Amino acid sequence: MKQDRLLFFRLPSLIIFGLFLFVFCVPSPVLAKMKEIRVWGGTAADHKDKKGRKWYGAQKDKQDWGGFVKLLPKTASAQGTPLTDDADKLRKKHGYDEELFFHVSWAANPDTVKYEFKTGKGVFDVTYMVREHWSPNNRGYDIIIEGDVVEELYVTPGRSEIDIMTYEGIEVKDGELDFECIGNPKTGKGDLNPMFSALEIVPSKLAVDAQKKLTTFWGYIKGQENIN
Repeated sequence: MKQDRLLFFRLPSLIIFGLFLFVFCVPSPVLAKMKEIRVWGGTAADHKDKKGRKWYGAQKDKQDWGGFVKLLPKTASAQGTPLTDDADKLRKKHGYDEELFFHVSWAANPDTVKYEFKTGKGVFDVTYMVREHWSPNNRGYDIIIEGDVVEELYVTPGRSEIDIMTYEGIEVKDGELDFECIGNPKTGKGDLNPMFSALEIVPSKLAVDAQKKLTTFWGYIKGQENIN
């Protein structure tokens, strides 16, 4: 009788727990296999940033982390030309090294900048970074991730300025995240050559936060069992 009474009082908590698990949580084994991948453009050399994170040189294909698809991107460098004060404040706010904005990987329209990243299956946040130097406010293209246009009619900023844009909740079902930039004449810009300075791909904070909440909630349920 006591056990039945305890089950009755715990039932709402168990129902909530089940709904939370079904709706929000990425299973722990999946979360564990999701990879963080960081690349910086315009170079084949790797870079270790001030936080100790490794950024792979993007001018490579068929790597453990992935690489460019079919066409090796062109490269350009603005190293030696400082960022504007506002751009420097922006990259510091986001915690990125200045070096990440030295170079770009780009393609001559109608060619595209295309990559595959071996992230594993799961949900990811993708941060796109670019520094303009050559065609200020005059370069237009679309940014496509996993086949979806996440930034349509994108136009790069002014000379020595940067953009840092994060796209959250990108689901990868086949274990490889596809990324592509394609010039779009509908932008009305004279330069349709797409490019990037750096890309950061990490397990989605939505999935990670949900997993933490699940662990905490499960701990609570177990604690209630011990009390009873």
